[in-house]
Amino acid sequence: MRSLFILGIRGIPAQHGGFETFAEKLSLYLVEKGWQVTVYCQEDSEGSIYESQWQGVKRIHIPVKRGGAAGTVIFDWKATRHALSQQGLFLTLGYNTACFNLMQRLKGQTNVINMDGIEWRRDKWGWIAKTWFWLNERAGCWIGNHLVADHPKIKEHLATRVNADKITMIPYGGDEVVSADKTLLEPYDLEVNQFSVIIARPEPENSFLEMVRSFSLSKRNHKLVVLGNFTPEVNSFHRSVIEAASDEVIFPGAIYEASVVQALRFYARFYLHGHRVGGTNPSLVEALGAGCAVIAHDNHFNRWVAGTGAVYFQDEQACAELFDSLLADTNRQAEMKSASSTQFYEYFTWQQVLAEYEQLLLSWYSKKDIN
Repeated sequence: MRSLFILGIRGIPAQHGGFETFAEKLSLYLVEKGWQVTVYCQEDSEGSIYESQWQGVKRIHIPVKRGGAAGTVIFDWKATRHALSQQGLFLTLGYNTACFNLMQRLKGQTNVINMDGIEWRRDKWGWIAKTWFWLNERAGCWIGNHLVADHPKIKEHLATRVNADKITMIPYGGDEVVSADKTLLEPYDLEVNQFSVIIARPEPENSFLEMVRSFSLSKRNHKLVVLGNFTPEVNSFHRSVIEAASDEVIFPGAIYEASVVQALRFYARFYLHGHRVGGTNPSLVEALGAGCAVIAHDNHFNRWVAGTGAVYFQDEQACAELFDSLLADTNRQAEMKSASSTQFYEYFTWQQVLAEYEQLLLSWYSKKDIN
């Protein structure tokens, strides 16, 4: 039986973000195909390493006493050390602690690394964190037997570090959404198609301030729902976003119930995506899967994902002009929604993405004759 070990995430079932969702989808897909899949899971507790089963997937639970970024680094260290005693193929999601994977390379284990985005370019990190990420990106490029890029521009970037033949481009996937429970909008006093939505981490690089300020320039007779964990009492950027908002902007906080988030996307008039850094962003893919009309920041990452059916803004003024022209244009909204669905089915269904991953993993089994 073919064995795959997944490193680099906090665990499954998914609770923490895009990589966990992908790991869950890939694990279940491969188990159905006859693979034995093991996922390393971080536990915020004390005690010994233990194992469990979840829907046919083996989980190795590693307790870590510390929280935050330090706890994640400790978990990755312990998981990688434990993996040295295993036999099979390894898939590491993210390069944030790629230096630890050197142990696997020296032992002769085969490790495919998904290199994620260009983390060291993100505004939110200080110089120490940026240096750490930059060094680990370099390490991952050298240590990994093969690299996965989730976007053509990420592949181009990595190809400045290693030979392009060592890199395979496979995007992130998403679920098709053809219906949602509209009653889930009621607690937020929202009506179908009478609001637009932003779903992202409230960081400066995600254009929160620009989008909220441009929406708030005029009376819109429309609501803007801004999801995210805002802490204005301790975060000056969060405070500036809230202060810039008109009374038509709603801040419901972070919402983790998938059905509620799905309803917010499905029934929104527009989905706003302000990310300026990154590859194939999971939230944008999920918006395409829900058939959202997309307004996005104009950069090569977003343009490749959302395609020609979306509309783009470079700055605050351009974003405001899009609100002015599009909010009442029902024909354009319908065209944009249709274009998003077409883009999704062509590139980003889980069936396509997971099949490409399996083919890549199978090719390494045949190359390395892994037991």
